[in-house]
Amino acid sequence: MACGIGAGALWGLVFLAPELARGFSPLQLSVGRYLCYGLIAAVLIAPRWRALTQHIHHRQWWNLVWLAFAGNTLYYILMSNAVQTGGIAMTSLVIGFLPVAVTIIGSRDRNAVPLHRLLPSLLLCAAGAVCIGWQVLARPTIAANGQQMIGLLCAIGALASWTAYAVGNARCLIRLQHVSSHDWNLLIGIVTGLQNLVLLPLALVLETAQHSTGEWMRFGAVSIGVAVLASIVGNALWNRMSRLLPLTLVGQMILFETVFALIYGFLWERRWPTSLEMAALALVVMSVFSCLAAHRRPAAIERSS
Repeated sequence: MACGIGAGALWGLVFLAPELARGFSPLQLSVGRYLCYGLIAAVLIAPRWRALTQHIHHRQWWNLVWLAFAGNTLYYILMSNAVQTGGIAMTSLVIGFLPVAVTIIGSRDRNAVPLHRLLPSLLLCAAGAVCIGWQVLARPTIAANGQQMIGLLCAIGALASWTAYAVGNARCLIRLQHVSSHDWNLLIGIVTGLQNLVLLPLALVLETAQHSTGEWMRFGAVSIGVAVLASIVGNALWNRMSRLLPLTLVGQMILFETVFALIYGFLWERRWPTSLEMAALALVVMSVFSCLAAHRRPAAIERSS
């Protein structure tokens, strides 16, 4: 759980990147982040590349390709487009159901906690997601209905993409006991970097705004910082947690990304949370503790018998 909380704390920093590098498009931020991620991963893994790749078979390489695409490249692009066309509130509401989706899928695993025991946690999680976006949803929107529909479809696509990544990545880590969670993260980083290298010309062609040297330096600093903290360290903590916890509890740990993103947002805006935001934070914490209690119950029964 400590690894999951640490990953959420570092992933929450990603939501500050657009504010720290204003004027750059989401595609540019994505390409900058993941190119840095891939380059740093390549440098870290270079000394043991031959020894490590001997244990990676053809099937695992294909797993790395689709995990990098689903969990990084595709997810970020879909999420960014959803925010731009459908709004932050709608996007946060849809993607806020990630823990619910992952937990429901994980409940079908062998020896998993039954779904009915996880129902209180899932309801608390859903209520927290609704609170997060409710006050913004209540505001009038100037977006056209067609744009709202495109945003909704992108948000649903992002939800499906990261759900597939969370489930597939956890199951790959369980099967690959001969590869450390840190090395697996570095391999995903290299593949993600190669994918975004292909997107680099597109990002340059679509960007027409002119930026000063200082803006480019800040963009580089933000890209490197997010790559190191969120992608290298944060993903390593997440992979470590994925090997230690059942998938039904892994899903709940995603909530901490939302919690820390909200906290960082409050600090950035220099304000206290509203009543709905406080309610969302409380519901998220209650959801995690409820899920933890459901997983501890079998062990407690076994000891008492």
